[in-house]
Amino acid sequence: MMKHVYSVGQVNTYIKNMFAQDFMLGKISVKGEVSNCKYHNSGHIYFSMKDSTGTIAAVMFAGNRKNGLRFRMQDGDHVVVTGSIEVYERDGRYQLYAREITLDGAGALFLRFEALKKSLAEMGMFAPEYKQPIPKYIKRLGVVTAPTGAAIQDIRNISHRRNPFVQLILYPTQVQGDGAAESIVNGIHACERLGVDVIIVGRGGGSIEDLWAFNEEIVARAIFECSVPIISAVGHETDTTIADYVSDLRAPTPSAAAELAVYDYRQYCEALRMMRSALNMRMMEHVYKEYQKLEQLKTKLGYLSPQAVLNSKKQYVADLEDKLSERMSYRIKEDRHRIQLLAGRLEAGSPVKKLSSGFSYVTDEAGRPIAKAAQVEAGDRIIVRTLDGKIQAEVLDTQMADVISV
Repeated sequence: MMKHVYSVGQVNTYIKNMFAQDFMLGKISVKGEVSNCKYHNSGHIYFSMKDSTGTIAAVMFAGNRKNGLRFRMQDGDHVVVTGSIEVYERDGRYQLYAREITLDGAGALFLRFEALKKSLAEMGMFAPEYKQPIPKYIKRLGVVTAPTGAAIQDIRNISHRRNPFVQLILYPTQVQGDGAAESIVNGIHACERLGVDVIIVGRGGGSIEDLWAFNEEIVARAIFECSVPIISAVGHETDTTIADYVSDLRAPTPSAAAELAVYDYRQYCEALRMMRSALNMRMMEHVYKEYQKLEQLKTKLGYLSPQAVLNSKKQYVADLEDKLSERMSYRIKEDRHRIQLLAGRLEAGSPVKKLSSGFSYVTDEAGRPIAKAAQVEAGDRIIVRTLDGKIQAEVLDTQMADVISV
């Protein structure tokens, strides 16, 4: 008996028809993790879906993307794919033909998160011009968080270490589960009524589901409308919530929020010490400059004062007096010398000296001097003057001398 032999194409067609006749495979939803995701130039998306038990190939054609995919799918996304499972005859393999793709679980929450974020941003609730500045020095700090857990302990420890004089007011808040959003809103309003300087709103880390209360619109509006500056501190550094966008300042962790809210008084003391030192130095410099200026004025006053001018004039007069005395002494000495010379000459030509040496002065009776013998004749009367008197005589005879005196 001969066996019936089928071609590969017949087998693939048969299997394809079996898949097409199965009602469940015609419209099925499959969830899993996306891998090997590739966007083709034609607009088609080729990817695989996998879980812990296996893998299935999938494709979404460009015509289904507009209404069937509302996010940018990538490897690692957990999705729910709705479509049909059919056989691709050429390759002899089956694959999932996707008509609609949505994010699964956290992914759905992420879509809600993005939608609310976009809506609130369009309202201007994230605008920087509405952000209130955080006061540098505060006296009362409000904390809206769970009464137990690491968040409140971190805030307490860091706040006390930085400034033990700051008063902490804790509003015990439900931060997860049903009613958590309303509890957070009540805490914000209570701290605002108590008149605190800054409010920290936050909790420790967790999944997007755990942090979802901080993504609710009522919490965002309470933060935006609060008259007290709010620091958000939700989760870890990589966690981001709507509260982070709308708050006046976002801190990566509750510990960082405490550091941002509470000024380190030790830094203040050190800054005060440095300012005091700088002030003292500036004062000493100013005093020294003024002292130097005073000394200059004192010196200037010394030579510009009336007494100084008078002393200067006195000294000038004294100098002139000394100079005059010196010149007078020199003049007297010079004149005395000249007089002595004249006296010597006078003495040399003095009649008295000649008379004292035995010479006499002879005149006629009229008093005319007789220097030559030819001036008298015998019988003339003459007068001979000596040192101690005069002698009247009569000329007996005259004789002419042979020597002619010049």
